[in-house]
Amino acid sequence: MALLAGTSACTGSERDAAPATGAAPAGGRATTTAFADCGALAAPLTTSPGEPGTPAGSGRSAVPGRSAGAGTVPETSAGSGSALPAVSLPCFSGEPEVAVGELRGPAVINLWASWCAPCRRELPAFQRLSTRAGDRLRVIGVNTRDSWPAAESIGVDFGLEFPSLYDRDQKLLRELGGRAVLPITLFVDADGRIRHRDETGALDDAELTALVRRHLGVAVPS
Repeated sequence: MALLAGTSACTGSERDAAPATGAAPAGGRATTTAFADCGALAAPLTTSPGEPGTPAGSGRSAVPGRSAGAGTVPETSAGSGSALPAVSLPCFSGEPEVAVGELRGPAVINLWASWCAPCRRELPAFQRLSTRAGDRLRVIGVNTRDSWPAAESIGVDFGLEFPSLYDRDQKLLRELGGRAVLPITLFVDADGRIRHRDETGALDDAELTALVRRHLGVAVPS
């Protein structure tokens, strides 16, 4: 297991040193006390009307602190706006597979691995974001190029309860293109389009809250 203490991202040599074996138990449902089922990911998010910063069903919404004129959309990153890749991945806690390209937000999708030190540092913040956001926002993990037992151990130790997909073969990472660096966090709107891709390293609570508000127009309670 490669540890990256003192670095901001997991790249090349660390990724190559990571375990690529250790699939989830075959022949049925995996057994884990971490991570939620993925069945709810197919259903649209429901939010209460009038919640500040809550995007409408079309993915258009006002950014808090700006005038909410017609057609106002959250601020996006340069080159963003692409659709999620059309790949299917198993749910970490077992079947069924999830069609990533059909996921709809607002959502934060975090690609992580147990061997990635920045990933481990930020995972508790993603769990807190999931708890604080409630029905305003989805938090989804994608465990990438990892062994199932090692990832399951991290999930149990950190008390991770948000749904996570299992991507041992890096299907999503390859389809996303760009630098093969972990962690990667995608901010996805209600139309399933990537509004921002973050590769700056471990994110903390304040940074996640600010990025969700800036790129998705969702105000998450503190």
